[in-house]
Amino acid sequence: MATVELRFSALPEHVRTARLVAAAVARRAGVDESILDEVRLAVGEACSRAVGLHRGSGVDQPVRVVLVEDEKKFSIEVGDAVPEGAVSAGAPGEEAGEESEMGLAVISGLVDDLEVSSGEEGGTIRMTWPVTPASLLP
Repeated sequence: MATVELRFSALPEHVRTARLVAAAVARRAGVDESILDEVRLAVGEACSRAVGLHRGSGVDQPVRVVLVEDEKKFSIEVGDAVPEGAVSAGAPGEEAGEESEMGLAVISGLVDDLEVSSGEEGGTIRMTWPVTPASLLP
């Protein structure tokens, strides 16, 4: 099992880099070419959501992206450091919370296997795609 971890400052311009890294690692892991665009889009949405939450809540810790490849699946975890409930209705981060919900809706349309969790340490979006075993590749 191979793992790549990426951490970046919560700035919108870093989201593109995360998308590019995710697509490259997904391709190497054996994710079908036909769904690489979905991987890119889902990672972009998840990272944009994390950036928005960080900026809306004043959190200055980096956004964390962990890419894990194993024999049967490729997983990406995007983690934010915003404690559960830190962005609430009527608060300065309300707009970030609304964008967050929209981002989750888009991600759920792109990913079949999706887990979203949050707690005192922050939130995590875990997305998983099947891979083609190396023995079946041309």
